[in-house]
Amino acid sequence: MGLERGPGGGSMWRDESTTWQVAHRPLPELWRLLGEVDAVHGLHYLLAHGVFALWDGGLWALRLPSVAATALAAAGVAALAHHLAGERAALLAGCAYALLPPVQAYAQEGRSYALVAAAVAWATYLMLRERWVSYATVLLLGCWLHEFALLALLAHAPTAHRSRGWRWGAAAVCVASAPLVWLSSRQAAAQLGRLAGPGLEDWAGYGALAAAVLLLARGCPRRDLVRVAVPLALLPPALLLTVSLVRPLYVDRYVLYALIGVALLAGERLARPLPARSWAVVAALLVPLLWWSVHLRTPEARKDDVLAVAAAVREHARPGDAVLFLPSRRREWLLSSPEVHAGLRDIALDRAPTASHTLHGTELPPGAIREALLRSPRVVALLDPAGQPQDREPVEAVKRDTLAAGFERCSETRVHGARVAVYARPGGCG
Repeated sequence: MGLERGPGGGSMWRDESTTWQVAHRPLPELWRLLGEVDAVHGLHYLLAHGVFALWDGGLWALRLPSVAATALAAAGVAALAHHLAGERAALLAGCAYALLPPVQAYAQEGRSYALVAAAVAWATYLMLRERWVSYATVLLLGCWLHEFALLALLAHAPTAHRSRGWRWGAAAVCVASAPLVWLSSRQAAAQLGRLAGPGLEDWAGYGALAAAVLLLARGCPRRDLVRVAVPLALLPPALLLTVSLVRPLYVDRYVLYALIGVALLAGERLARPLPARSWAVVAALLVPLLWWSVHLRTPEARKDDVLAVAAAVREHARPGDAVLFLPSRRREWLLSSPEVHAGLRDIALDRAPTASHTLHGTELPPGAIREALLRSPRVVALLDPAGQPQDREPVEAVKRDTLAAGFERCSETRVHGARVAVYARPGGCG
C-alpha cells in the first residue's frame, strides 16, 4: 500500500517516510534490519508496525502515536506542576507545553520524539512521588524509544541523588539500556556520519533557551519546582552540545523533552498575579506564536515533501524510464510510493532495501552505474535542492559526471526540498 498526495494536500517528510516503509515490512525482515541499522528507533518501528497491523490508515495512523503521546506528555507536565505548585499552575503548565512550537511540530510527525517526551514527563512525576520501580520502568521505555532519554537521569540527579531508590532505579535503567546503546553505537557512523558539529544556530538556540529558563526561574518562590525544571531544561541539551564538539550527535529533537522544564516554569510564572503590563506582553507574544503554529502545519515547515516528489515523478515520468537518486539515500522519496517506484527502472539499485536489510538498499559499483546510464534513453533524476553540498563518494560523482557528459536536461521541476529532473540522450528531449 502506498501513500498519495490528494487534492486536499497532505505531506510527509523523509524521516516519516522511513517510519512508514520500515513499519510495513514483515516482522522477520524488520528484525533483521534493526540488527544492521537504525536500532535506536527499533521500538518505535515495532509500535508503528502494530498500529498499521490494526489500522493501515495512512498519515492518520502514522502520526496517531505522536498525537496521543503529546497529549499524554502535556498531562504529565500538568501532574508535575500540580504536585509542585498547585492547580492553577498545573492547567497553565500543561497548556504552555502543548503550545510550544517544537512540541506542536513533533506532535504531528511519525517519529519517536513525542513518545520519549511523554515517558520523561511521567518518569519525572514518578520520581517526585518516589515510585522507584514505576520510575525505572517508564524511563527505560523512553530510553528504548530513543537512547538519549538517558540524559534525563542527569537532570533528575540534583533532585533525587540522595535517594537509594533513585540510585538503584538509575542503575537499572543504565544496565537495561546498555545493549541498545552498544548496538546503536556500532551503527552510528552510517546514521550520523553526515552530522556536522554544532553551529552558531545551535549555540544561539541554546543561549535563548537558557536565557528564557533563567528569566522564568528568577524570583520563583517554588524552589522544589526550580530544582526539577531548570536541570531538565538545560542539562540534556548542554551535555549533547558539548559532546558534539568531539563527536557530532546534537539534533535538537533528540532532547525535545527538555521543554518540559520550560513549560513548568512558564506555568508557575503565569499562575502568580501579574500586572496588566505583563499580560499585555504575553498577549503580544501569542501573535507570532499563532503564526508559527499555522506555519508548522504546512509542508514548508519540513525539510522536504516525499508525497510531492512522488506526484512530480508520476507527472513527468514515462513507463520504463530509468530513475536515478542523487544521493542514493534519496531513494526514500519513492519508497513510500511503491507503485511509482515500480513503474521505473532503478538502474543504480543492486539489492532492494528488504533484501539487503538496509533502509534504502545497496547500489551497484560506479562502473556498472555508468554503463546502465549510458544504455538508458531517458532518466528521471531525483536531486537535492540547488546549492546543497554534494556527496563526494565515487558512486555519486559518477552519476553526476555521466549525466553532465552524456545527457541533455529536458526539464526540471522544483518541489519543496527536492528537484525532479528529466534527462535524455542528445536529441531525445523532443
